[in-house]
Amino acid sequence: MKKIRWGIIGCGDVTERKSGPAFSKVLNSELVAVMRRDAGLAKDYAARHKVPRWYTDADALINDKEVNAVYVATPPSTHAEYAIRAMRAGKPVYVEKPMAATYAECQQMLQVSEETAVPLFVAYYRRSLPEFLAVKKVLDEGAIGRPLLINIKLLRPALDNERAGDSWRVDPKVAGGGLFYDLASHQLDLVSFLFGSIVEARGSSANFGGRYSAEDTVVASFETESGVMGSAAWSFVAGDAAQEDSMELIGTKGKVVFSGFGHRPPTLFNEKGERILPFTNPENIQYYLIEQVVQTLLGKGSCVSMGASAAETNRVMEKILGRK
Repeated sequence: MKKIRWGIIGCGDVTERKSGPAFSKVLNSELVAVMRRDAGLAKDYAARHKVPRWYTDADALINDKEVNAVYVATPPSTHAEYAIRAMRAGKPVYVEKPMAATYAECQQMLQVSEETAVPLFVAYYRRSLPEFLAVKKVLDEGAIGRPLLINIKLLRPALDNERAGDSWRVDPKVAGGGLFYDLASHQLDLVSFLFGSIVEARGSSANFGGRYSAEDTVVASFETESGVMGSAAWSFVAGDAAQEDSMELIGTKGKVVFSGFGHRPPTLFNEKGERILPFTNPENIQYYLIEQVVQTLLGKGSCVSMGASAAETNRVMEKILGRK
């Protein structure tokens, strides 16, 4: 490949700013086609983003000869289906997170990727963001000494549209789980990126709000392959005064504290005092990861978020929720 020509299956909200525009901003990359089942929405997206072609059928996009790589940005329940079709057509796939609705589907995707020798990438873009690379840098430099503990809290009130029938993100049949799957997957993947795979995980979950059938509150404990131990609490029905978005990494010589979603500058605390870790994230938050995907496909680099690591995040979430 000399240039990566992308087609998007499912040009919904996540593609408007976070990812879609980056495909044509990255060097040697171009967005040439989009697909959405609603013809009016597909046509409108193509017009607004200056994309040459639009489709209402996924197979039509996959079989478009001008498309040589596919971005699957549908809800998780169809990630495996579309990714497998694209890989069997010989086209590399970049799929939204979580990788699939179930760990079993992740394994099917990995098997097809291996059988076809077609690369499979997953959009855990925090692995490439300056914000979190600044955290990794101080860890690698030993600024907190030997890492010991991880504390994660993501607590917030329910949003008005987070009710059964209003949002696919709270429908386990579509999302794989509730907001835990949608949001905690980012944090758990980041833990694996910073400290190695999560080898042990357990947890408890409940539905306190009764707004939908999925879990709305989850607690977990886990251990990474490097021996770091962690605890976490997520609730999406907490009171306004209880809101918190924090990840705290504690070591023998200090700690670093940052937000998983708020994009506040991380703060390092150690014997030298307190230090803010500045960063500048890209306009399109997935830009750097998409750039890595493109460079990998061109044979000029490697990507930090592949199918194998992303599947592990699904495995960990299922362990936390007590699923087999």
